[in-house]
Amino acid sequence: MAQEIERKFLVCGDFMPDVTSSSRIEQGYVARSEQLTLRIRTRDEKGFLTIKGRTNAEGTTRQEWEYEIPINEARELLSFSAGTISKVRHLAPMADGHTFEIDCFYGENAGLIVAEIELQSADEEFLRPAWLGREVTGDRRYYNSQLLKMPYSQWKEK
Repeated sequence: MAQEIERKFLVCGDFMPDVTSSSRIEQGYVARSEQLTLRIRTRDEKGFLTIKGRTNAEGTTRQEWEYEIPINEARELLSFSAGTISKVRHLAPMADGHTFEIDCFYGENAGLIVAEIELQSADEEFLRPAWLGREVTGDRRYYNSQLLKMPYSQWKEK
């Protein structure tokens, strides 16, 4: 079993000077249950199938298994999703060895920029760059699967 521990923040400044690489992502969800979600993703010219478990009450921890699959199969599977999320992911490594994944959303989620950091424990310390804004870990509105149901452009309060 693989466990993912991450925290999520809004971005409120110029993060680009810290970025070392970027990639285009399209993702959708093809199956959901109370316990698991099945995500399909294309990242540049690679395909991935990810099984995600239920998130804990704090929104920091869940089980996750990810497998690379042929890009053509990922594109075929995406056709079964009720919509897709489009974003560019920027990687910003920090001096302490952590890397922020900064997602700039497009389409109905345009204007939303979120930074995630994966940790070894939920209370692990990490450097907080000046562009790191309010923490939104555990706020379900910011889950990618929820952004398909209620896109950022439709939020009354942002």
